[in-house]
Amino acid sequence: MKNNIASKGILLALGLIVVAALSRLMPHPPNFTPLAAMGLFGAAYFANKKLAFIIPLAAWWFSDLILNNTVYAQYSEGFALFSSYQIGSFLALGLIVLVGIFMLKKINFKNILGSSLVAAVLFFIISNFGVWLMGTMYPMTLSGLVACFTAAVPFFGWSLLGNVVYLSIMVFTFEFAGFKISSLKLA
Repeated sequence: MKNNIASKGILLALGLIVVAALSRLMPHPPNFTPLAAMGLFGAAYFANKKLAFIIPLAAWWFSDLILNNTVYAQYSEGFALFSSYQIGSFLALGLIVLVGIFMLKKINFKNILGSSLVAAVLFFIISNFGVWLMGTMYPMTLSGLVACFTAAVPFFGWSLLGNVVYLSIMVFTFEFAGFKISSLKLA
């Protein structure tokens, strides 16, 4: 019985992360994405912390696979399983899962907001440093680094808002389902 209870919770959490990842295929403001929410949610709800890393990373990669080979196909040469720009996103997502493990031991609005803010800052720093490091858009100088980060500032608010909105929806859905289906509470 206990394995059945846990598997229902795992399936629901997995489903929420997959739906969040697929939401990237819908039109949305720039950087209003579920990346951090997926990592934070996985950290909060998967007792097996390996799953907290693997499932959000796999879902993000899969949604990237679709986007990179359809919407953004004009920017690459043929079908791509992986691209170098994803390294920063995956590194950021892994660190965001760690943030969630420590900050979301108790689920409440303060912790959702705080972890969303930390995740947005981490993603901002890592992804924009990665863009600069690639050397294709900005000169490899201190002024180029400053220009890169400056150009990214308008996107930070959307990133933070996406984190809060997606994480809140995922947590509410899981908690509501747990309230309605008592066998999910222990998962």
